Amino acid sequence: MRKPASFPHKEGITSNQAHADFPEEAIYEREAGRSGFFGPATQFHHKHAPTGWSEWTGPLKPRAFDLNKLDLTSANPWQQKPVLSNAHCKIRMWQLASSMDYLVSNADGDELLFIHQGQGIIWSDYGHLTFSEGDYIVIPRSTKWRLELEEAAHILMIEATNDSYQLPEKGLVGNHAIFDPAALRIPAINQAFLDQQDENTWQVEIKRHNQVSMVTYPFNPLDAQGWHGDLSVLAINWREIRPLMSHRYHLPPSAHTTFVAERFVICTFAPRPIESDPGALKVPFYHNNDDYDEVLFYHAGDFFSRDNIDAGMMTFHPAGFTHGPHPKAFKAGLEHKKKFTDEVAVMIDTRDSLEIGEIAHQVENPNYVYSWQEK
Repeated sequence: MRKPASFPHKEGITSNQAHADFPEEAIYEREAGRSGFFGPATQFHHKHAPTGWSEWTGPLKPRAFDLNKLDLTSANPWQQKPVLSNAHCKIRMWQLASSMDYLVSNADGDELLFIHQGQGIIWSDYGHLTFSEGDYIVIPRSTKWRLELEEAAHILMIEATNDSYQLPEKGLVGNHAIFDPAALRIPAINQAFLDQQDENTWQVEIKRHNQVSMVTYPFNPLDAQGWHGDLSVLAINWREIRPLMSHRYHLPPSAHTTFVAERFVICTFAPRPIESDPGALKVPFYHNNDDYDEVLFYHAGDFFSRDNIDAGMMTFHPAGFTHGPHPKAFKAGLEHKKKFTDEVAVMIDTRDSLEIGEIAHQVENPNYVYSWQEK
């Protein structure tokens, strides 16, 4: 049985509340925390911005990838190499130009699709389900599925390797906070699903241990006539997410958790009012999240804590150093210039360190590490 040492203590000039009412002598707060904002933490107050480095050498550094520059078009999701990966999580980008005329199945773990662009139908063992831009689609392990497109699709794929996706515990705020489970969409065994069934030859490409096997059927294996149970493909759009908000306190990213796996979490940053209390921090706080690597995929809007980041880009802040808002964003927060943020971004926080894929190196901005320097 382990219990961390707990000794709340003040030393020197501090505030009485984390992320609020900073002392004039040290307006730069930095949080050193464990267990992804759930464990022991200390807030330091600094004279200078903790990201104010002048030079950086070595492989550990903040990184930014412009995934818009990659040719990610393929008929098959399994042809896409991971942008970032570890033993428990694989992050891929996939562009699909036309409808799939075969089925795929991931025997390595649950798959989460975030629809960055496009719309259409996902046909699966569970039935017929429409999707559109901004949807999350959770696909249970070994489910057979295919996409039929009305518009070309650009998709962020996050594999929970040897694992499954669950909904987060919502604690004091109750089960209906952030999003009501009633908002989750489920496939239907409807007439459209029955009509797509046929006696033609169909193939299923099954990925297991990152190798693909092909299974041929003399009929469409999506031939269920009905089902009952509590395992299914699920979908929800970011527009159904209602962020937790405190006008007096900047909540940590964990307050925006959408899905959880055993070794990582998925959070959604959706439009919300910015804190209005004069003493409250109005941008993300500088922090060392030293047990997790942090990945952000930027989907839409004005990314209020970042400069020169556009939709379709991805940043990667591995554990081991302080990161936080860019200087212009921090200054704008002090002046409370913005009253609302319209950004939409997907965050992946992994308990295990991520490896950078070769395709990510091809589109990395090497100057991103210096983007915190005052201009």
